[in-house]
Amino acid sequence: MQRLIFALPGNEAFAGALARHCDGELGRIETRAFPDGESYVRLHGAPQGRPVDIVCTLERPDTQFLPLAFTADAARELGASEVNLVAPYLAYMRQDKRFQDGEAVTSRTFARLVSSTFDSLVTVDPHLHRYPALAAVYTIPTITLQAAPLLADWIGGHVAAPLIVGPDEESAQWAGAIARRIDAPYAVLTKTRHGDRHVEIAVPDLSAWRDRTPVLVDDIASSGRTLAVAAQQLAGQGLRQPECAVVHALFGADTWNTLRPLFARLVSTDTVPHPSNGISVAGLVADAIVHRAWD
Repeated sequence: MQRLIFALPGNEAFAGALARHCDGELGRIETRAFPDGESYVRLHGAPQGRPVDIVCTLERPDTQFLPLAFTADAARELGASEVNLVAPYLAYMRQDKRFQDGEAVTSRTFARLVSSTFDSLVTVDPHLHRYPALAAVYTIPTITLQAAPLLADWIGGHVAAPLIVGPDEESAQWAGAIARRIDAPYAVLTKTRHGDRHVEIAVPDLSAWRDRTPVLVDDIASSGRTLAVAAQQLAGQGLRQPECAVVHALFGADTWNTLRPLFARLVSTDTVPHPSNGISVAGLVADAIVHRAWD
Protein backbone atom coordinates (compact mmCIF):
# COMPACT_ATOMS: atom_id res chain seq x y z
CA MET A 1 0.00 0.00 0.00
CA GLN A 2 1.26 3.49 -0.87
CA ARG A 3 3.03 5.26 1.98
CA LEU A 4 1.53 8.46 3.37
CA ILE A 5 4.12 11.11 4.18
CA PHE A 6 3.52 14.11 6.44
CA ALA A 7 5.95 16.98 7.00
CA LEU A 8 6.13 19.11 10.12
CA PRO A 9 6.42 22.82 9.21
CA GLY A 10 9.78 23.58 7.64
CA ASN A 11 10.26 20.05 6.34
CA GLU A 12 8.05 20.23 3.26
CA ALA A 13 10.89 20.26 0.70
CA PHE A 14 12.53 17.16 2.12
CA ALA A 15 9.19 15.34 2.42
CA GLY A 16 8.39 16.18 -1.19
CA ALA A 17 11.71 14.79 -2.40
CA LEU A 18 11.21 11.70 -0.24
CA ALA A 19 7.74 11.11 -1.69
CA ARG A 20 9.09 11.38 -5.25
CA HIS A 21 11.86 8.88 -4.55
CA CYS A 22 9.62 6.25 -2.92
CA ASP A 23 6.40 6.94 -4.83
CA GLY A 24 4.67 8.01 -1.63
CA GLU A 25 1.63 10.24 -1.20
CA LEU A 26 2.08 13.59 0.48
CA GLY A 27 -0.38 14.47 3.20
CA ARG A 28 -0.60 17.86 4.87
CA ILE A 29 -0.45 18.94 8.50
CA GLU A 30 -2.40 22.00 9.57
CA THR A 31 -0.92 23.62 12.66
CA ARG A 32 -1.54 26.80 14.59
CA ALA A 33 -1.31 28.07 18.15
CA PHE A 34 -4.28 28.74 20.39
CA PRO A 35 -4.30 32.11 22.23
CA ASP A 36 -2.84 30.40 25.32
CA GLY A 37 0.07 29.02 23.29
CA GLU A 38 -1.12 25.41 23.04
CA SER A 39 -0.71 23.67 19.67
CA TYR A 40 -3.50 22.76 17.27
CA VAL A 41 -2.76 19.88 14.86
CA ARG A 42 -4.98 18.51 12.09
CA LEU A 43 -4.01 15.90 9.49
CA HIS A 44 -5.20 16.22 5.91
CA GLY A 45 -4.86 12.75 4.39
CA ALA A 46 -6.17 9.22 4.90
CA PRO A 47 -3.92 7.16 7.23
CA GLN A 48 -6.37 4.23 7.56
CA GLY A 49 -4.50 0.95 7.00
CA ARG A 50 -1.40 2.66 5.60
CA PRO A 51 2.21 3.13 6.74
CA VAL A 52 2.72 6.75 7.76
CA ASP A 53 6.10 8.50 7.74
CA ILE A 54 6.39 11.81 9.58
CA VAL A 55 9.31 13.96 8.47
CA CYS A 56 10.85 16.35 10.96
CA THR A 57 14.51 17.22 11.21
CA LEU A 58 15.11 17.98 14.87
CA GLU A 59 17.36 21.03 14.93
CA ARG A 60 14.86 22.74 17.29
CA PRO A 61 13.65 19.76 19.33
CA ASP A 62 12.28 21.66 22.32
CA THR A 63 9.62 23.36 20.19
CA GLN A 64 9.21 20.57 17.64
CA PHE A 65 8.60 17.51 19.76
CA LEU A 66 5.09 18.18 21.11
CA PRO A 67 3.55 18.89 17.66
CA LEU A 68 5.43 15.82 16.42
CA ALA A 69 3.92 13.65 19.15
CA PHE A 70 0.44 15.06 18.51
CA THR A 71 0.83 14.24 14.79
CA ALA A 72 1.98 10.69 15.51
CA ASP A 73 -0.88 9.99 17.92
CA ALA A 74 -3.43 11.42 15.49
CA ALA A 75 -2.14 9.22 12.65
CA ARG A 76 -2.29 6.14 14.87
CA GLU A 77 -5.82 6.95 16.11
CA LEU A 78 -6.91 7.45 12.48
CA GLY A 79 -5.89 3.89 11.66
CA ALA A 80 -2.28 4.03 10.39
CA SER A 81 -0.73 0.56 10.19
CA GLU A 82 2.55 2.00 11.46
CA VAL A 83 3.87 5.45 12.34
CA ASN A 84 7.53 6.10 11.60
CA LEU A 85 9.74 9.09 12.34
CA VAL A 86 12.06 10.32 9.60
CA ALA A 87 14.45 12.66 11.40
CA PRO A 88 17.30 13.48 9.00
CA TYR A 89 19.02 15.21 11.93
CA LEU A 90 18.51 13.59 15.34
CA ALA A 91 18.86 15.86 18.36
CA TYR A 92 19.83 15.12 21.95
CA MET A 93 22.75 12.78 21.30
CA ARG A 94 25.39 15.08 22.82
CA GLN A 95 24.68 14.49 26.53
CA ASP A 96 25.41 10.78 26.60
CA LYS A 97 26.78 10.62 30.14
CA ARG A 98 26.68 12.56 33.41
CA PHE A 99 29.78 14.74 33.21
CA GLN A 100 29.01 16.61 36.46
CA ASP A 101 26.93 15.69 39.49
CA GLY A 102 23.24 16.31 39.01
CA GLU A 103 23.23 16.58 35.22
CA ALA A 104 20.37 15.08 33.23
CA VAL A 105 21.46 12.49 30.66
CA THR A 106 19.12 13.97 28.07
CA SER A 107 19.95 11.50 25.29
CA ARG A 108 18.31 8.70 27.28
CA THR A 109 15.22 10.71 28.13
CA PHE A 110 14.71 11.86 24.56
CA ALA A 111 15.21 8.32 23.25
CA ARG A 112 12.56 7.06 25.65
CA LEU A 113 10.07 9.72 24.51
CA VAL A 114 10.66 9.01 20.81
CA SER A 115 10.55 5.24 21.34
CA SER A 116 7.19 5.51 23.12
CA THR A 117 5.71 7.61 20.30
CA PHE A 118 6.87 5.95 17.06
CA ASP A 119 7.21 2.46 15.62
CA SER A 120 10.59 3.11 14.00
CA LEU A 121 13.20 5.82 13.46
CA VAL A 122 15.25 6.72 10.38
CA THR A 123 18.11 9.21 10.71
CA VAL A 124 21.39 10.26 9.11
CA ASP A 125 24.76 10.32 10.88
CA PRO A 126 23.61 10.68 14.50
CA HIS A 127 26.30 11.78 16.93
CA LEU A 128 27.24 8.33 18.22
CA HIS A 129 30.12 9.16 20.50
CA ARG A 130 29.89 6.88 23.54
CA TYR A 131 26.94 4.83 22.29
CA PRO A 132 27.96 2.02 19.90
CA ALA A 133 24.59 2.27 18.10
CA LEU A 134 21.14 3.84 18.49
CA ALA A 135 19.93 0.50 19.87
CA ALA A 136 21.88 1.31 23.04
CA VAL A 137 19.23 3.92 23.92
CA TYR A 138 16.32 3.49 21.49
CA THR A 139 13.95 0.55 21.96
CA ILE A 140 12.31 0.75 18.50
CA PRO A 141 13.80 -0.43 15.19
CA THR A 142 16.18 2.16 13.76
CA ILE A 143 17.89 2.87 10.45
CA THR A 144 21.16 4.78 10.70
CA LEU A 145 22.36 6.13 7.36
CA GLN A 146 25.79 7.49 6.47
CA ALA A 147 26.17 10.54 4.24
CA ALA A 148 29.94 10.20 3.79
CA PRO A 149 29.65 8.50 0.35
CA LEU A 150 27.41 11.34 -0.87
CA LEU A 151 29.90 13.94 0.39
CA ALA A 152 32.72 12.02 -1.30
CA ASP A 153 30.86 11.88 -4.61
CA TRP A 154 30.11 15.61 -4.45
CA ILE A 155 33.74 16.46 -3.72
CA GLY A 156 34.95 14.14 -6.48
CA GLY A 157 32.63 15.79 -8.97
CA HIS A 158 33.14 19.44 -7.96
CA VAL A 159 36.70 19.88 -6.60
CA ALA A 160 39.78 19.35 -8.74
CA ALA A 161 42.70 17.68 -6.91
CA PRO A 162 41.17 17.71 -3.40
CA LEU A 163 42.98 17.13 -0.12
CA ILE A 164 40.46 15.80 2.39
CA VAL A 165 40.94 17.32 5.86
CA GLY A 166 39.34 15.99 9.05
CA PRO A 167 39.05 18.69 11.77
CA ASP A 168 39.92 16.40 14.71
CA GLU A 169 41.04 12.91 15.67
CA GLU A 170 37.45 11.65 15.87
CA SER A 171 37.04 12.37 12.17
CA ALA A 172 40.03 10.28 11.07
CA GLN A 173 38.10 7.17 10.02
CA TRP A 174 35.37 9.26 8.38
CA ALA A 175 37.79 11.49 6.43
CA GLY A 176 39.77 8.44 5.40
CA ALA A 177 36.67 6.73 4.00
CA ILE A 178 35.77 9.82 1.95
CA ALA A 179 39.34 10.11 0.64
CA ARG A 180 39.56 6.43 -0.35
CA ARG A 181 36.25 6.59 -2.23
CA ILE A 182 37.58 9.32 -4.55
CA ASP A 183 41.26 8.28 -4.42
CA ALA A 184 42.44 11.46 -2.72
CA PRO A 185 44.98 12.06 0.06
CA TYR A 186 43.78 13.11 3.50
CA ALA A 187 45.05 14.70 6.68
CA VAL A 188 43.65 14.93 10.20
CA LEU A 189 44.00 17.95 12.49
CA THR A 190 44.28 17.93 16.28
CA LYS A 191 41.63 19.83 18.23
CA THR A 192 41.73 20.98 21.84
CA ARG A 193 38.43 22.39 23.09
CA HIS A 194 38.38 25.01 25.90
CA GLY A 195 34.62 25.46 26.09
CA ASP A 196 31.71 25.60 23.65
CA ARG A 197 33.19 28.46 21.59
CA HIS A 198 36.95 28.31 22.11
CA VAL A 199 39.04 25.70 20.31
CA GLU A 200 42.67 25.31 19.39
CA ILE A 201 43.61 23.51 16.18
CA ALA A 202 47.04 22.03 15.46
CA VAL A 203 47.79 21.43 11.77
CA PRO A 204 50.54 19.07 10.60
CA ASP A 205 52.94 20.21 7.90
CA LEU A 206 50.87 20.10 4.70
CA SER A 207 53.33 21.90 2.44
CA ALA A 208 53.61 18.82 0.23
CA TRP A 209 49.97 19.33 -0.79
CA ARG A 210 50.08 22.98 -1.91
CA ASP A 211 49.05 21.91 -5.40
CA ARG A 212 45.77 20.57 -3.99
CA THR A 213 42.60 22.18 -2.64
CA PRO A 214 41.95 21.36 1.03
CA VAL A 215 38.37 20.28 1.71
CA LEU A 216 37.31 20.26 5.35
CA VAL A 217 34.71 17.56 6.07
CA ASP A 218 32.61 17.30 9.22
CA ASP A 219 29.40 15.68 10.38
CA ILE A 220 27.95 18.53 12.48
CA ALA A 221 28.65 22.27 12.19
CA SER A 222 27.00 24.40 14.88
CA SER A 223 29.10 27.18 16.43
CA GLY A 224 31.47 26.98 13.46
CA ARG A 225 34.51 27.68 15.61
CA THR A 226 36.32 24.48 14.65
CA LEU A 227 35.83 25.12 10.95
CA ALA A 228 36.83 28.78 11.23
CA VAL A 229 40.02 28.10 13.17
CA ALA A 230 40.93 25.21 10.87
CA ALA A 231 40.44 27.37 7.75
CA GLN A 232 42.66 30.10 9.19
CA GLN A 233 45.37 27.59 10.10
CA LEU A 234 45.33 26.08 6.62
CA ALA A 235 45.65 29.54 5.08
CA GLY A 236 48.63 30.15 7.37
CA GLN A 237 50.48 27.32 5.65
CA GLY A 238 50.06 28.92 2.25
CA LEU A 239 47.52 26.40 0.98
CA ARG A 240 44.74 27.25 -1.45
CA GLN A 241 41.56 28.70 0.01
CA PRO A 242 39.77 25.66 1.45
CA GLU A 243 36.36 24.31 0.64
CA CYS A 244 34.06 22.65 3.15
CA ALA A 245 31.45 19.87 3.10
CA VAL A 246 29.33 19.05 6.16
CA VAL A 247 26.37 16.78 6.83
CA HIS A 248 24.32 18.75 9.37
CA ALA A 249 24.38 22.55 8.91
CA LEU A 250 23.15 23.77 12.29
CA PHE A 251 24.83 27.17 12.25
CA GLY A 252 22.82 30.35 12.58
CA ALA A 253 23.10 33.56 10.57
CA ASP A 254 26.06 34.98 12.51
CA THR A 255 28.06 31.76 12.15
CA TRP A 256 27.20 31.48 8.46
CA ASN A 257 28.31 35.07 7.80
CA THR A 258 31.58 34.41 9.63
CA LEU A 259 32.36 31.21 7.73
CA ARG A 260 31.45 32.25 4.19
CA PRO A 261 34.49 34.49 3.56
CA LEU A 262 36.86 31.80 4.87
CA PHE A 263 35.90 29.18 2.30
CA ALA A 264 35.82 29.19 -1.47
CA ARG A 265 32.66 27.13 -1.14
CA LEU A 266 30.72 25.58 1.76
CA VAL A 267 28.15 22.89 1.02
CA SER A 268 25.91 20.77 3.25
CA THR A 269 23.36 18.01 2.89
CA ASP A 270 19.66 18.79 3.20
CA THR A 271 19.26 17.06 6.59
CA VAL A 272 18.80 20.57 8.03
CA PRO A 273 17.29 23.25 5.74
CA HIS A 274 19.95 25.91 5.08
CA PRO A 275 21.17 28.10 2.20
CA SER A 276 24.29 25.90 1.97
CA ASN A 277 22.28 22.77 1.08
CA GLY A 278 23.67 21.21 -2.07
CA ILE A 279 23.69 17.46 -1.42
CA SER A 280 20.38 15.62 -1.09
CA VAL A 281 20.00 12.58 1.16
CA ALA A 282 16.30 12.05 0.30
CA GLY A 283 17.07 9.24 -2.14
CA LEU A 284 19.23 7.50 0.46
CA VAL A 285 16.43 7.75 3.05
CA ALA A 286 13.75 6.59 0.60
CA ASP A 287 15.75 3.51 -0.40
CA ALA A 288 16.25 2.56 3.25
CA ILE A 289 12.57 2.99 4.05
CA VAL A 290 11.40 0.91 1.10
CA HIS A 291 13.84 -1.90 1.76
CA ARG A 292 13.47 -1.77 5.56
CA ALA A 293 17.24 -1.64 6.09
CA TRP A 294 17.13 -1.93 9.90
CA ASP A 295 20.33 -1.51 11.90
